[in-house]
Amino acid sequence: MKKIELKILGISYTHSQTSAYALILAESNGKRRLPIIIGISEAQAIAIELEKMKAVRPLTHDLFKTFAASFNVDLKEVLINKFEDGIFHALMTFSDGLEERALDARTSDAVAIALRFNAPIFTYEEVLNVAGIILDKDDKGPLSDEGFDIEDEGSEEEEKKEKKPDDYSQFTLKELDEMLNNAIEEEAFEKASHIRDEIKKRSKRNK
Repeated sequence: MKKIELKILGISYTHSQTSAYALILAESNGKRRLPIIIGISEAQAIAIELEKMKAVRPLTHDLFKTFAASFNVDLKEVLINKFEDGIFHALMTFSDGLEERALDARTSDAVAIALRFNAPIFTYEEVLNVAGIILDKDDKGPLSDEGFDIEDEGSEEEEKKEKKPDDYSQFTLKELDEMLNNAIEEEAFEKASHIRDEIKKRSKRNK
Protein backbone atom coordinates (compact mmCIF):
# COMPACT_ATOMS: atom_id res chain seq x y z
CA MET A 1 0.00 0.00 0.00
CA LYS A 2 1.14 3.53 -0.77
CA LYS A 3 2.47 5.47 2.21
CA ILE A 4 1.75 9.19 2.61
CA GLU A 5 4.08 11.36 4.67
CA LEU A 6 2.54 13.49 7.41
CA LYS A 7 3.71 16.60 9.21
CA ILE A 8 2.67 17.90 12.62
CA LEU A 9 0.45 20.92 12.13
CA GLY A 10 -0.46 21.76 15.69
CA ILE A 11 -2.16 20.84 18.94
CA SER A 12 -5.42 22.29 20.22
CA TYR A 13 -7.71 21.76 23.18
CA THR A 14 -10.90 19.87 22.40
CA HIS A 15 -14.14 20.23 24.36
CA SER A 16 -15.43 16.85 23.24
CA GLN A 17 -13.45 15.01 25.91
CA THR A 18 -12.33 16.20 29.33
CA SER A 19 -8.61 17.07 29.55
CA ALA A 20 -8.04 15.94 25.97
CA TYR A 21 -6.21 17.55 23.08
CA ALA A 22 -6.34 17.11 19.33
CA LEU A 23 -3.05 16.44 17.57
CA ILE A 24 -3.40 17.66 13.98
CA LEU A 25 -1.34 15.83 11.37
CA ALA A 26 -1.39 16.93 7.73
CA GLU A 27 -0.38 15.18 4.53
CA SER A 28 2.77 16.84 3.22
CA ASN A 29 1.42 17.36 -0.30
CA GLY A 30 -2.30 17.75 0.20
CA LYS A 31 -5.12 19.38 2.14
CA ARG A 32 -6.28 16.48 4.26
CA ARG A 33 -5.79 16.56 8.01
CA LEU A 34 -5.74 13.74 10.53
CA PRO A 35 -7.04 14.86 13.97
CA ILE A 36 -6.04 12.46 16.73
CA ILE A 37 -7.39 12.82 20.27
CA ILE A 38 -4.62 12.47 22.87
CA GLY A 39 -4.29 12.94 26.62
CA ILE A 40 -2.77 15.93 28.37
CA SER A 41 0.49 14.18 29.30
CA GLU A 42 1.04 13.04 25.71
CA ALA A 43 0.17 16.52 24.43
CA GLN A 44 2.73 18.01 26.78
CA ALA A 45 5.38 15.50 25.69
CA ILE A 46 4.82 16.51 22.07
CA ALA A 47 4.51 20.23 22.80
CA ILE A 48 7.72 20.60 24.78
CA GLU A 49 9.70 18.96 21.97
CA LEU A 50 8.04 21.16 19.34
CA GLU A 51 8.78 24.22 21.48
CA LYS A 52 12.33 23.00 22.22
CA MET A 53 11.80 23.20 25.97
CA LYS A 54 14.12 21.17 28.15
CA ALA A 55 12.92 19.48 31.32
CA VAL A 56 15.20 19.50 34.36
CA ARG A 57 14.98 15.73 34.46
CA PRO A 58 14.43 13.53 31.36
CA LEU A 59 10.82 12.63 30.61
CA THR A 60 9.78 9.11 29.63
CA HIS A 61 10.08 9.73 25.88
CA ASP A 62 13.46 11.42 26.35
CA LEU A 63 14.68 8.44 28.37
CA PHE A 64 13.46 6.05 25.67
CA LYS A 65 15.40 7.97 23.03
CA THR A 66 18.57 8.05 25.14
CA PHE A 67 18.25 4.35 25.91
CA ALA A 68 17.85 3.43 22.24
CA ALA A 69 20.72 5.67 21.14
CA SER A 70 22.98 4.10 23.80
CA PHE A 71 22.59 0.76 22.02
CA ASN A 72 22.90 2.27 18.52
CA VAL A 73 19.23 1.74 17.76
CA ASP A 74 17.59 4.31 15.51
CA LEU A 75 13.94 4.97 14.74
CA LYS A 76 13.53 4.79 10.96
CA GLU A 77 9.86 5.78 10.71
CA VAL A 78 6.45 5.85 12.33
CA LEU A 79 3.53 4.44 10.36
CA ILE A 80 -0.09 5.08 11.39
CA ASN A 81 -1.30 1.87 9.83
CA LYS A 82 -4.86 1.37 11.08
CA PHE A 83 -7.98 3.18 12.25
CA GLU A 84 -10.32 0.74 13.97
CA ASP A 85 -13.27 1.41 16.29
CA GLY A 86 -12.28 5.07 16.48
CA ILE A 87 -8.69 4.29 17.54
CA PHE A 88 -5.51 4.95 15.56
CA HIS A 89 -2.80 2.31 15.61
CA ALA A 90 0.88 2.90 14.87
CA LEU A 91 3.99 0.91 14.06
CA MET A 92 7.48 2.13 14.94
CA THR A 93 10.28 0.69 12.79
CA PHE A 94 13.63 0.50 14.56
CA SER A 95 17.02 -0.49 13.17
CA ASP A 96 20.38 -1.34 14.72
CA GLY A 97 22.09 -1.18 11.33
CA LEU A 98 21.75 -4.92 10.76
CA GLU A 99 18.12 -5.70 11.43
CA GLU A 100 14.85 -3.76 11.29
CA ARG A 101 11.92 -4.48 13.54
CA ALA A 102 8.44 -2.91 13.68
CA LEU A 103 6.80 -2.49 17.09
CA ASP A 104 3.18 -1.69 17.88
CA ALA A 105 2.68 1.59 19.77
CA ARG A 106 0.10 4.13 20.78
CA THR A 107 0.02 6.84 18.14
CA SER A 108 0.61 9.65 20.65
CA ASP A 109 3.72 7.93 22.03
CA ALA A 110 4.95 7.13 18.53
CA VAL A 111 4.67 10.78 17.46
CA ALA A 112 6.35 12.04 20.64
CA ILE A 113 9.28 9.67 20.10
CA ALA A 114 9.45 10.37 16.35
CA LEU A 115 10.00 14.05 17.17
CA ARG A 116 12.94 13.18 19.37
CA PHE A 117 14.51 10.98 16.68
CA ASN A 118 13.59 13.43 13.92
CA ALA A 119 11.98 10.45 12.19
CA PRO A 120 9.34 10.73 9.44
CA ILE A 121 5.68 9.94 10.10
CA PHE A 122 3.55 8.14 7.49
CA THR A 123 0.05 6.77 7.05
CA TYR A 124 -1.85 4.86 4.38
CA GLU A 125 -4.25 6.33 1.84
CA GLU A 126 -7.08 4.22 3.26
CA VAL A 127 -6.55 5.69 6.73
CA LEU A 128 -6.77 9.23 5.36
CA ASN A 129 -9.84 8.30 3.35
CA VAL A 130 -11.63 7.05 6.46
CA ALA A 131 -10.41 9.44 9.17
CA GLY A 132 -9.03 12.44 7.27
CA ILE A 133 -10.79 15.80 7.11
CA ILE A 134 -10.22 19.04 5.24
CA LEU A 135 -9.98 22.17 7.40
CA ASP A 136 -11.05 25.50 5.98
CA LYS A 137 -8.52 27.47 8.02
CA ASP A 138 -5.03 28.23 6.77
CA ASP A 139 -2.16 26.12 8.01
CA LYS A 140 -0.51 27.38 11.16
CA GLY A 141 2.65 26.38 12.95
CA PRO A 142 2.78 24.15 16.01
CA LEU A 143 1.03 25.59 19.04
CA SER A 144 0.14 28.81 17.24
CA ASP A 145 -1.74 31.57 19.02
CA GLU A 146 -5.03 30.67 17.36
CA GLY A 147 -4.53 26.92 16.95
CA PHE A 148 -7.25 24.78 15.39
CA ASP A 149 -10.82 24.77 16.64
CA ILE A 150 -12.05 21.20 16.67
CA GLU A 151 -15.84 21.10 16.36
CA ASP A 152 -17.65 19.54 19.30
CA GLU A 153 -21.14 19.15 20.65
CA GLY A 154 -20.43 20.52 24.12
CA SER A 155 -23.00 22.87 25.62
CA GLU A 156 -22.40 26.56 26.31
CA GLU A 157 -22.55 25.76 30.02
CA GLU A 158 -19.72 23.26 29.64
CA GLU A 159 -17.68 25.80 27.72
CA LYS A 160 -18.09 28.32 30.54
CA LYS A 161 -16.76 25.74 32.97
CA GLU A 162 -13.67 25.21 30.84
CA LYS A 163 -10.57 26.41 32.59
CA LYS A 164 -9.05 29.39 30.86
CA PRO A 165 -5.28 29.98 30.67
CA ASP A 166 -3.93 32.57 33.07
CA ASP A 167 -3.57 36.12 31.75
CA TYR A 168 0.14 36.88 31.41
CA SER A 169 -0.27 40.22 29.60
CA GLN A 170 0.35 42.20 32.79
CA PHE A 171 3.89 40.88 33.26
CA THR A 172 7.10 42.28 31.80
CA LEU A 173 9.26 40.21 29.43
CA LYS A 174 11.84 39.76 32.17
CA GLU A 175 9.18 38.47 34.54
CA LEU A 176 7.82 36.17 31.84
CA ASP A 177 11.29 34.73 31.20
CA GLU A 178 11.70 34.00 34.91
CA MET A 179 8.22 32.45 35.11
CA LEU A 180 8.97 30.31 32.04
CA ASN A 181 12.18 28.96 33.57
CA ASN A 182 10.38 28.21 36.85
CA ALA A 183 7.54 26.43 35.04
CA ILE A 184 10.00 24.23 33.14
CA GLU A 185 11.90 23.41 36.34
CA GLU A 186 8.61 22.43 37.99
CA GLU A 187 7.69 20.41 34.85
CA ALA A 188 4.50 22.46 34.51
CA PHE A 189 4.71 22.27 30.75
CA GLU A 190 1.15 23.34 29.97
CA LYS A 191 1.73 26.55 31.96
CA ALA A 192 5.09 26.96 30.24
CA SER A 193 3.40 26.72 26.83
CA HIS A 194 0.99 29.55 27.70
CA ILE A 195 3.86 31.73 28.93
CA ARG A 196 5.84 30.97 25.76
CA ASP A 197 2.78 31.99 23.69
CA GLU A 198 2.66 35.36 25.45
CA ILE A 199 6.38 35.93 24.84
CA LYS A 200 5.90 35.09 21.15
CA LYS A 201 3.02 37.58 20.89
CA ARG A 202 5.24 40.32 22.31
CA SER A 203 8.04 39.43 19.90
CA LYS A 204 5.70 39.66 16.89
CA ARG A 205 4.38 43.05 17.98
CA ASN A 206 7.91 44.41 18.41
CA LYS A 207 9.00 43.40 14.88
